[in-house]
Amino acid sequence: MGLLSRRYPHSLPVALGKYPGDALWALMVFCGIGFLRPKLPSQFTSLAALVFSCAVEFAKLYHAGWLDPIRETVIYRLILGSVFSWKNLAAYAIGILIGWLMEIIFCHYQAIKMPRAK
Repeated sequence: MGLLSRRYPHSLPVALGKYPGDALWALMVFCGIGFLRPKLPSQFTSLAALVFSCAVEFAKLYHAGWLDPIRETVIYRLILGSVFSWKNLAAYAIGILIGWLMEIIFCHYQAIKMPRAK
């Protein structure tokens, strides 16, 4: 979905720009951390995803002769991006917030659905 939002940006509201893909990337990070550490509380999963996402974004500020050609490869750009943007940080926060809210809603639904042991 993130790749499609970049490939066909005209299908989304202009105000959203390229940022749905960034929010989905951060949501993927949130889900990945949750998958690797399922017992981790949601707020820690969210924080870890936000720290990781911000670290990746700030790493874009570092430029070295050996690193810049790697950044030009398609796979690197898809996974880690290439240009720093403050707006990406907001998109990451929104994507992670969506994941956190979805987890809260899902867990709440499961708690209602499952009868309590007597």
